[in-house]
Amino acid sequence: MPATTQDGDHSVANKPAPTTDGTMKAVRFHGDLRYEDIPEPKCGQGQIKIKPAWCGICGSDLHEYLGGPSICPTSPHPITGEQVPITFGHEFSGVIEELGKGISEKWKVGDRVCVQPIIYDGDCGACQDGLINCCYKNGFVGLSGWGGGLSDHLVVPEYAVVKIPDNIGLDVAALVEPLAVGWHAVNASPFKPSDSVLVLGGGPIGLAVIQALRARGCKQIIVSEVSQMRKEFAKEFGAHHVLDPTKDDIVAKCRELADGQGVNVSFDAAGVQAGLDQAILALRAKGTHVNIAIWEKRCNFFPNDLVFREKTYMAVATYVKGDFEDVISAISDGRLDMCKKMITKRIGLDEVVEEGFKALIKDKDNQVKILVRGSGQI
Repeated sequence: MPATTQDGDHSVANKPAPTTDGTMKAVRFHGDLRYEDIPEPKCGQGQIKIKPAWCGICGSDLHEYLGGPSICPTSPHPITGEQVPITFGHEFSGVIEELGKGISEKWKVGDRVCVQPIIYDGDCGACQDGLINCCYKNGFVGLSGWGGGLSDHLVVPEYAVVKIPDNIGLDVAALVEPLAVGWHAVNASPFKPSDSVLVLGGGPIGLAVIQALRARGCKQIIVSEVSQMRKEFAKEFGAHHVLDPTKDDIVAKCRELADGQGVNVSFDAAGVQAGLDQAILALRAKGTHVNIAIWEKRCNFFPNDLVFREKTYMAVATYVKGDFEDVISAISDGRLDMCKKMITKRIGLDEVVEEGFKALIKDKDNQVKILVRGSGQI
């Protein structure tokens, strides 16, 4: 059974941060993206102020930009009280620049950190069961309020801050969040190192899953991906077989590569109907399909494809407490030694729209993770 939360009362630290008399730059989502001046925050009780160093642009950010708001609240969020416009950025690292009252003595100004961005109340049944990612009021720093990594400064509760060791650069530390998504997906699944595994999609989350599987000694990783560059990345990052669903029969190849039966586990990091259909059929009896993808629209699903071979469909959401620390440890000791290669472009905060979001739309096949340079120590 999951451990219960140990954070204590969040009602004080979860209050909106007060502001200074000054202003700062931020990238804000209004339905469109705007690089603008907004009030600079300062610490309240139980809060820590951070100067972002590097921030990644996530697929969730891109989906909001193209068709939102859908994740960003359009009425006051139940915890943050905020609604669009929202400062973007939830994959980021930075440096502590101010400590509020009541902060633990383990923190000091100048500490290098990343932020675990799940916003949760700590009081609901899911939180009490240790399932902060399933909080009934949850949200995300950088999508639901409390500022974001695409700004000069932000203030977050102490419980959201995770320290980075000296042997990890702040650019790599900005990758901890997407890597934790893949790490949690593998942890939550029934995967064993002897299993054959299919991964749908070779984008940032698919690559995070591949790296997590490789770190756990997976003997057979099969990836389905269309983009030539992402196919090359998948192989470099540890995939044993890379298939193209426009050319290969994914179901037949998986059975051929996995004892004539099919894979034990499939991970969906793509969210495409054809991929879902292929993945479920590519599973062996008692196999498990793990959905990580955020789908843009409803899909068609036929339960009998699971029933007659007792296959399982499960969903995972982001990460749980301890995943950030586990990923940081795995980067530090070399088990996730390939992760820095996910960074394909670096830009400034004032270039986010043209060189960031539009580049991910126009040059998707050649980009994995675009990092935005902040004003924090790098």
